[in-house]
Amino acid sequence: MTFLALDIGNTRLKWAQYASPRPDAPLLAQGAEFLENIEKLADGAWRGLAAPAHILGCAVAADAVKRRLQEQMDLWDVAPQWVVASEAEAGLRNGYDHPTRLGSDRWIAMIGAYHRMLSQGAPRPMVVVMVGTAVTVEAVDASGKFLGGLILPGHGIMLRALESGTAGLHVPTGEVREFPTNTSDALTSGGTYAIAGAVERMVQHVRQHCGAEPLCVMTGGAGWKMAPSMSLPFELVDNLIFDGLLQLAAVRFPA
Repeated sequence: MTFLALDIGNTRLKWAQYASPRPDAPLLAQGAEFLENIEKLADGAWRGLAAPAHILGCAVAADAVKRRLQEQMDLWDVAPQWVVASEAEAGLRNGYDHPTRLGSDRWIAMIGAYHRMLSQGAPRPMVVVMVGTAVTVEAVDASGKFLGGLILPGHGIMLRALESGTAGLHVPTGEVREFPTNTSDALTSGGTYAIAGAVERMVQHVRQHCGAEPLCVMTGGAGWKMAPSMSLPFELVDNLIFDGLLQLAAVRFPA
């Protein structure tokens, strides 16, 4: 009764197969493909996989990408379910003005982070950060209510926007410096510190609102880039989306 978890981002698909749809299930296989290469999955990485009993996915890409991926799943004759944010699920309550308009990746990551926090001890507020093509910074109180969050451009979007809108800034990627002395380092440092500043401000808001020090959890393909520049304690988690999908799968596919 294997379970396949799917995470379709803006540029890549990440997938993981587990022995069952449970948070403690052993990982059997995993991989990643750029979206332009997903037609190769059925004859490639997925060819030798056991047919999953259930498939649950997170998709921020266009519906056309989901359709292309579903064609690759025809070899199993299993219909995938795609997560849509709701008012409440798996212990988390959604404080968005229009709950279903919250990005599914944000919702799933918060669910994964919330249960990770609960497994470590007493409930506490959280700030959940995803660093990818875009950056999201979410606030969750100790009871599991999503308070609200920030969305800002990731490193790549920031640099491309500056290059396209400013003459003379077509420069290679630089290093993060305290006091940049060239344009490459100035651009890279500016983007990094902008993200770090947004995280620090949200931590401050949560601390004041909840009256407790929040746990800060960071994930996403570019999370490692931020790690050296953070002045606050935080946990860097590789696959928070998969953690959240496993929590949701345990609710949706009970034994």
